[in-house]
Amino acid sequence: MTYRLARKGWSVLLLIVMFASVFTFPASTSHAATIHVSDNGSRIEVNTGSGLAYIVNKTNGDIISAKMNGTELNSSRGSHIGSGLGSSANVTWNKSPSGSTVLITVSTNTLTHYYASRGGENIIYMATHITAQPSIGELRYIFRGNGSVLTGVPVQSNNRGNTGAIESQDVFGFANGQTASKYYGNDQAKDLSVRGVTGSGVGVYMAYGNREKSSGGPFFRDIQFQSGSETEVYNYMNSGHAQTEDWRLGLHGPYALIFTTGGTPAVPDFSWMSGLNLQGWVTSRGNVVLNGLSDMESGYAYTIGFANSSAQYWVNASGSGAAAKYGMIPGTYTMTVYKGELAVYTENVTVNAGQTTTVNTRTITNDPGKAPSIWRIGNWDGTPREFLNGQTIPIRHPSDSRNPSWGPVNYTPGSAVNRFPAIQFRGQNSPTTVNFNLNAAQASSSHVFNIGITAAYNNGRPSVTINGQTLSNPAPSSQPKTRSFTIGTYRGNNTTFSWNIPASYFVQGANTITITPISGSSDLGNWLSAGWVYDCVELLH
Repeated sequence: MTYRLARKGWSVLLLIVMFASVFTFPASTSHAATIHVSDNGSRIEVNTGSGLAYIVNKTNGDIISAKMNGTELNSSRGSHIGSGLGSSANVTWNKSPSGSTVLITVSTNTLTHYYASRGGENIIYMATHITAQPSIGELRYIFRGNGSVLTGVPVQSNNRGNTGAIESQDVFGFANGQTASKYYGNDQAKDLSVRGVTGSGVGVYMAYGNREKSSGGPFFRDIQFQSGSETEVYNYMNSGHAQTEDWRLGLHGPYALIFTTGGTPAVPDFSWMSGLNLQGWVTSRGNVVLNGLSDMESGYAYTIGFANSSAQYWVNASGSGAAAKYGMIPGTYTMTVYKGELAVYTENVTVNAGQTTTVNTRTITNDPGKAPSIWRIGNWDGTPREFLNGQTIPIRHPSDSRNPSWGPVNYTPGSAVNRFPAIQFRGQNSPTTVNFNLNAAQASSSHVFNIGITAAYNNGRPSVTINGQTLSNPAPSSQPKTRSFTIGTYRGNNTTFSWNIPASYFVQGANTITITPISGSSDLGNWLSAGWVYDCVELLH
């Protein structure tokens, strides 16, 4: 059944579709509380009637005030989409016929940003439609918070009290040798839900909402917080930070700012926004059900990802590999099975509106961890987390005084893997030396030597020597051109460098491999030097 109500340009469309195994938005909760809106020609003032009052500048669409129970939580600068839209923005608003909902529309030639609120809720719902990436190369919403009030902030991104920038004016050091940055302590996209900052009796939280139009996949990280004179809360939707795929255009969101008395809120119900006629909103959607996976390896989490040029999705697989993803925009997607963060199976699936696509049990066909090895250092899982300092990459700069020394490292396969470096820096910890023994049969055979990486910087790739014999130097891998592992992410493009080593290079007994980064590009310093993040190193039978 479909009901349509139109009055003074406001159209509310409620769709109730009931059919088996097809995704629908959950039914909206009725909100009849009146919302109070005033417009003096230069600003729009909204009061939800339950504690939240905010003001939108009609010149540029910035939020210039946001009070919770009378406490000002916005800084003296505006909160805004991108870096602010300037005087080119057109700002309009209207209320629903019931008076319970307001929609504010901020538009330019290529961007339309929406603010919406309902009476009785302390939430600013948002969505952003783009037909081109902003000229700054970053699509983000920034809440610029009152730093003197919002003092409960994530420690890894709290720059207060620093002694100056140690890298590119955005990574900061402290007198004790520790580091902080807006790049640290951020969640992977698959884990984005609700996070925020607090003060005495107040809290501002971002509900990150739908990531279908963002880029980078389930393991991508981007800026969420920064604290200095202001306390900033971000929702990054597209950026050039360690960018591994093209930006997606269309409607980003919905997402929301939630204001509380300090407690962490639940994820809000966005389904009611389907009646706001937002540009780019897709109502008719489909589903994919994967019945299972065979040849999984125990001890690993598996994620099922879906991606095309228009949208991206992901879902955690069960212990048997079964998974279901609902509410996908119709189209053909590359379905990727990730073991940890390493792609081990792909195929194309097609999603049709109002239908469920069933994929029968699939056998994993591309797991390098299944190959028999003489020795293997680390796990084929697309991460460096088991290695030396691997778990600290997302939370601090590699130079941080809390990190154990990076080396150079001499390593023997079979010893504690957390002694092998997570990152190979040309300027800091090279070479890495691997010492191992071969018996007579092994030494008389050729072998394959593999180095798997998750990201590289400055065209870094490995130069390998075995028992004094230098192997052929590989070409650079395809990687993002920006910084990565010094700004809190080891995620780039997984690549394996492989060599067929003749038997004449091996000896019975003690053997030595040395690994050193090479690059045709100059380094900017020890940490900003050619290098890569390790995934796995192995010598195969």
